[in-house]
Amino acid sequence: MMELLDPTAEVVPQALSYAPRVGSLQGKRVALVDNTKFNSDRLLQKVGDILKAQHGVAETRVWRKRNAGVPVDESALAEIRTTCDVAIAGIGD
Repeated sequence: MMELLDPTAEVVPQALSYAPRVGSLQGKRVALVDNTKFNSDRLLQKVGDILKAQHGVAETRVWRKRNAGVPVDESALAEIRTTCDVAIAGIGD
């Protein structure tokens, strides 16, 4: 006799909530979160340059995660919350 097991989990719908959007980026401080994948640092630098040149962003600062498979550590999140108005997480590859 053979027993077949289904490894898939039941899909449980979850409500999504989005962060409040800023009306304008003019004068804002932007956190750029680098996930450490190849070229993610270069991509975020370019995004930061464009935000400054075209949208009046006052400052950008990059935080680098330990690796792509983990969330941003709590100390970095706490600092981002107190020093930035907007955060962008970028990926590479």
